[in-house]
Amino acid sequence: MKYQEAAGLEMKRGRPAIGPRPAKADLVRLYVRGRLSLRDTAEALGISKNMAAAALAEYGISRRPRTTKRGQLSDIPLALLLANIKAEGLRAHARTLGVSPATLTYHVRRFKGLK
Repeated sequence: MKYQEAAGLEMKRGRPAIGPRPAKADLVRLYVRGRLSLRDTAEALGISKNMAAAALAEYGISRRPRTTKRGQLSDIPLALLLANIKAEGLRAHARTLGVSPATLTYHVRRFKGLK
């Protein structure tokens, strides 16, 4: 029997959360309205990512799904995508969409049937 168990102390697993639990208003302002990522929200509040996630769960704020920008490219019609690339250029349009030029090139080639 371990010392902590014998002394009646509760054993918690994992790394302890860093920082105090943030206010619900701060989480709503940064994560929900500001659309910051969970990591960016935690950094702005000076707490750990795990503490921010625990606070979201405690306050009943649902987390956004883990979708990538790459997954959102399939919602854009190929003709519109090609027209925008021709007008802006590949790098500029990739920056506008929030993806890398390599991702945009891969997506276009895949839907053209070249890959």
